[in-house]
Amino acid sequence: MAQTLKVNGKEVTVDVDPGTPLLWVLREKLGLLGTKFGCGQGLCGACTVHVNGTATRSCLLPVAAVSGEVTTIEGLSSDNSHPAQRAWIEADAPQCGYCQSGQVMACAALLKAKPNPTEADISAAMTNLCRCGTYGKIRKAVQIAVKINAKGEV
Repeated sequence: MAQTLKVNGKEVTVDVDPGTPLLWVLREKLGLLGTKFGCGQGLCGACTVHVNGTATRSCLLPVAAVSGEVTTIEGLSSDNSHPAQRAWIEADAPQCGYCQSGQVMACAALLKAKPNPTEADISAAMTNLCRCGTYGKIRKAVQIAVKINAKGEV
């Protein structure tokens, strides 16, 4: 069955079962491989994308339930100019990198919802798992992103 979505600013139509998770539509039908499969249960956050600006675990969301704009890591910026992307580079946050697109997307949603988050806000928003345990670098990257975002250096 044809499903029409707006992904990274472009309208796309895919022929999939309406119950297919958004993750698989993005990866298998649209070739957007930055969004990763981790646990398939919405726990790890490797599959985090934005749906209407909200961080969403795409492995649990049936494509038929998607309405509005979907943004993946590929659509965040074309040149790594988003404050979260810049901060991840500055902090050298990734180790293996597998979870990092989901981490960056969670941070970007946080910055949009709360441009000047408290440490408690950061803790509440950054719930994605990192198998390498680079939580210290991830936390540092979020704090750098907050500063870049506050300066409006995009």
